[in-house]
Amino acid sequence: MRDPFPSPSGRFHSVLGAYLPSTCGFPWRTDVVSTSSMALVVMCGQPCSGKSAAAACLAAALHSSTPDLTVRIIDESSLHLGRNDSYKDMVVEKNLRGVLRSEVDRSVSRDSIIIIDSLNNIKGYRYELWCLARASGVRYCVLFCDTEVDHCREWNNNRQEKGEPAYDSNIFEDLVSRFEKPDRRNRWDSPLFELFPSRDEIVETAPVIGEAVSYLTKKVDSKTRDVKVLQPTIATQTVRTTEANSLYEMDKATQLGFLTDCYINLQRYVGLPELRSLRRTFIKLAGQYSLSGPPPPTDADSAKRMFVDYLNREVGA
Repeated sequence: MRDPFPSPSGRFHSVLGAYLPSTCGFPWRTDVVSTSSMALVVMCGQPCSGKSAAAACLAAALHSSTPDLTVRIIDESSLHLGRNDSYKDMVVEKNLRGVLRSEVDRSVSRDSIIIIDSLNNIKGYRYELWCLARASGVRYCVLFCDTEVDHCREWNNNRQEKGEPAYDSNIFEDLVSRFEKPDRRNRWDSPLFELFPSRDEIVETAPVIGEAVSYLTKKVDSKTRDVKVLQPTIATQTVRTTEANSLYEMDKATQLGFLTDCYINLQRYVGLPELRSLRRTFIKLAGQYSLSGPPPPTDADSAKRMFVDYLNREVGA
């Protein structure tokens, strides 16, 4: 009986499954329930718009919902950077974004929720953060504090009068003029949760905070439509060293000249060019699926048997 999978990639799935531990699971299956609630949350808003208070409320709500969840807030103060020193000119502001991005890149993973509490006022920068989340294969969302500029200015002046951390007036006005409002139609601004701090109180029980917590902690399976876990692409995923070695060993083991003790039940003539083409396809498929799942077998014997099984399914009985 022929393999029920109609495509070469489908037949590759079937072959690879025989050589992986049962606990590994299949990365190409969509019916497997994901309990991962790891994500990157991007705070966004004008200076003094209530972002830090909203980030703290979100972190507290996440801990209340899932006590064993690891939540970390990354902001200027956590990196010992002052507000005015970080935004006094374009050069240091660019350096600040680079430092924050590097810290997010090091921190974002499948075992924590990272909240980046900064202005994130440039859409190109939010796109870079979205790419980091996609490369890590985690959830992503933007929490926007939509506060009128007059209220932000008033809150900033109140902080100055009280001697609290605040922006210098010229820096504040410059940042306000360059703010690029998030747009939910952009994939790097979606899903977008909007808070209105000047109108509504920022508390842990705020409806928008609850919606964000639900999105970040909800289990995902093939029937889930309102939660999206970003998937890394071949262009964005970094191949781990062990996977690169596995692919090298597989490429070496499947050299046609070394397959002298293997049996392939051919039902038609298969020339050397076709065999080479099948081998290239096999190696390519192995490389693609190693990016999102377990690496291929590392020993030569398993790689040979796996390749022969693939050939039997492609050109055999």
